[in-house]
Amino acid sequence: MCGDEESGYSAELTHEPVMLNEVLEYLDPQPGKVIVDCTLGGGGHAIEICRRIGDTGRLIGIEQDVDGLNRAKERLAGYPVTFIHDNFRNLDNIFNSLQLEKVDGFLFDLGVSSFQFDKGERGFSFRFDAPLDMRMDQRSSITAADLVNRMSEEELTAIFTESGYVGRWARHLARAIHASRQKSQLNTTAQFAELVKANVPAKHHSKLHPATLAFQALRISVNQEIEALSEALIAAIRHSNIHARIVVISYHSLEDGETKRCFRLHSGMTRPPSDPFNIDPPVVKLVNILTKKPLVPSREETGKNPRSRSAKFRAVERTDVPL
Repeated sequence: MCGDEESGYSAELTHEPVMLNEVLEYLDPQPGKVIVDCTLGGGGHAIEICRRIGDTGRLIGIEQDVDGLNRAKERLAGYPVTFIHDNFRNLDNIFNSLQLEKVDGFLFDLGVSSFQFDKGERGFSFRFDAPLDMRMDQRSSITAADLVNRMSEEELTAIFTESGYVGRWARHLARAIHASRQKSQLNTTAQFAELVKANVPAKHHSKLHPATLAFQALRISVNQEIEALSEALIAAIRHSNIHARIVVISYHSLEDGETKRCFRLHSGMTRPPSDPFNIDPPVVKLVNILTKKPLVPSREETGKNPRSRSAKFRAVERTDVPL
């Protein structure tokens, strides 16, 4: 996957797996292990994992984008992979269907893939004039156009405030959307990008195009990305063998914040919100945090792959130690 690329980089960039060395070090895919790649994408991480788990191991590759799944099937032909077309938030159902209880590792490489950004008709990028879509799973019925044309001013304000960091311009932008759609609906990436540009000053976002964070906010909302991540991380901990590793690469602070919150909670570093007075029974420590601070790509990697520059890497190991 990659970060939000609306910053002038060419679509001709090589699609390389982000922080591959760190993934292999922390995930530790040994021969015979069963690993779940929850964001299979083009299979860049997966193929290196497969080479290490060997014929006696098994990779379960989950991908909600059918285009990405088909690319991965071609790339991983001949390796011991079980391909699943689904959202990783459905891990419990996936494990039930595979009659699996626990595995040896999980990888989450979040965000939107370079392939998705570079395929204009998917509507993720304002470099192309295309339908305002943004669905990672095209079986979903709700598009970004549906949100901007149907949501109330208050709902749009909340999306831009909570997800897009549009800040004090959130309500102004929501009001402008509401006024614009009274004349005609906003159905294309170009229409939406121009509206944002006209209503959110460029200097508010420094080097970013004014529409970057608004596009990101819509994408997160369309795909319910934070809710899905929260559910999936809890399920991954539940389905992990002792000493299994869970690795997460995120590309914006909402993803990283949710990952950090979940890992800290299940490591016993923080108490559940339902326990404001610390009177609950002792918490069971379910994970050890392996990365006290998030790792970031090396300067060499960001030089070769600028889309990796916003990546943050966190990892935990499954345990069962009472605090």
